[in-house]
Amino acid sequence: LGNRRVNPYIFRGYWADVGTIDAFYHANIQLTHRGAPFNFFHPQRPIYTHPRFLPGTRAYQCRIESAIVAEGCHLDRCEISDSVVGIRTRVETGTRISRSVLLGADFYEEEMAVSTTPLGIGRDVVLDRVIVDKNARIADGVRLVNDANVDHADGDGYHIRNGIIIVPKGAEVKTGIAV
Repeated sequence: LGNRRVNPYIFRGYWADVGTIDAFYHANIQLTHRGAPFNFFHPQRPIYTHPRFLPGTRAYQCRIESAIVAEGCHLDRCEISDSVVGIRTRVETGTRISRSVLLGADFYEEEMAVSTTPLGIGRDVVLDRVIVDKNARIADGVRLVNDANVDHADGDGYHIRNGIIIVPKGAEVKTGIAV
């Protein structure tokens, strides 16, 4: 500060420090609520994303409530509530997602098949209070809900920090996992 010219600026808009898992999670989930402190759709100051030229999201017989769903997703007979769904996310039949942040994928599966578990969220999965980072794979029947209210743990393909379940970038959570 002593070497540069610095001036103050009074900012009265929305600002959030998302430097922790808990803060990142709450800032994202807060955007799904009616009357959120930040409005992507403000008539004079809309927020535009980087153009990706993806197809619109396709949702078949889904129940979506209080959610933000990005472009290029494929949602099939699932339930999504109070969640953020990132680009190119695939969610299969019978899955229930609540209070979660899914960051999506950098590619569609046909471009790069590297695992027996398909990219995205499989059939009959239950997610509650989960952050799923990009390019993750969650197999059929997985249940990530933290019923025991564990604060800190590490598992096969996931971590728990501050009670929030995190599936890291590129991780795979295999069939049979229930937290």
